[in-house]
Amino acid sequence: MKNRTLFLLLVTTILVFGSCASRRTTLQQPNYGKNKTGHIQTPSPGTTSTTGLSYIERYKDIAIAEMNQYGIPASIKLAQALLESGNGNSYLAQEANNHFGIKCGGVWQGKSVTRPDDHVRDCFRVYNDPEHSFRDHSQFLLRKRYEKLFALDKNDYKGWAKGLKEAGYATNPRYPELLINLIERYQLYQYDRPEVSYVNKELREEKIEEIIQEKEIEEPTTKTDTDEMKSAVAMVIYEVKATDTLYNIGQRYGVSTDQIKQLNGLVSDELSVGQLLVISK
Repeated sequence: MKNRTLFLLLVTTILVFGSCASRRTTLQQPNYGKNKTGHIQTPSPGTTSTTGLSYIERYKDIAIAEMNQYGIPASIKLAQALLESGNGNSYLAQEANNHFGIKCGGVWQGKSVTRPDDHVRDCFRVYNDPEHSFRDHSQFLLRKRYEKLFALDKNDYKGWAKGLKEAGYATNPRYPELLINLIERYQLYQYDRPEVSYVNKELREEKIEEIIQEKEIEEPTTKTDTDEMKSAVAMVIYEVKATDTLYNIGQRYGVSTDQIKQLNGLVSDELSVGQLLVISK
């Protein structure tokens, strides 16, 4: 009787521990989450594009350095870069380190790549590194048509955003709104801190004036020259809704699915609710 009782106790113990082990195994299974239709979403290798936050983290120091030297707000520089490079995922950013779509122009003697833009085979600059692209963009803004911007306080990102549109940098009437939205969404204004490269404002302004004068001598600033080097930006930021597909978004804005995928670094047609897409018109 005693042996039978011990045997039953041993069996019960084994069953209890076996059940617990089974539950532990179940809880430790990877949880990939479910979408709204209840289907399991498993991660797909290679489908994750660079996010805005990681892009900012990678390039904020360069933007701050450019602000310190030229007086262009780091918040404006980063917002423009996010827009024009599709968070660093555009073809030009990936293959040419060109984050602002600067074209070859008549003065460029470096490497180049051809891409369809205003024409079927427009020539774009290829940089050795992204930092060179950020520097070239600063140099591009040192033109007569943007001169009034440098009279603004560098903390006045709203004034800079509106001024860029007024100077003809962008064709999209909502361009200032797009920049301001990005700056406030990511709190980019926190990087518009006091300059450290120049000891005072007067010295920085004197340096910028010297650069502008040099460029006016070396590169006559005409409307044709500017248009050759940079197409006016016509972009929107679209937030993906639950019923959206790449196809219907493309139909809405008159662009192809492939164009949206290329600009945003997408390798599949899968979208996530709340995902931000840069649409180039």
